Amino acid sequence: MHNERRGSFRYGRSGFGLRLSGSREMCNATCMDCGLKTEIPFQPYGGRPVYCRECYQSHIPKRY
Repeated sequence: MHNERRGSFRYGRSGFGLRLSGSREMCNATCMDCGLKTEIPFQPYGGRPVYCRECYQSHIPKRY
């Protein structure tokens, strides 16, 4: 019974970690580094930089 409850809780969350719908609303943005017009899968917040895919690679923190 304990496992049953645990399993239903874990798997009962609809869509948690899964993308069931094929489309996602994209927003237009301009890359802060190169000025390229790009689309991003979120609404940008004021004051936070937005980068295109290529420029974003140079801003990812290095993992050691």
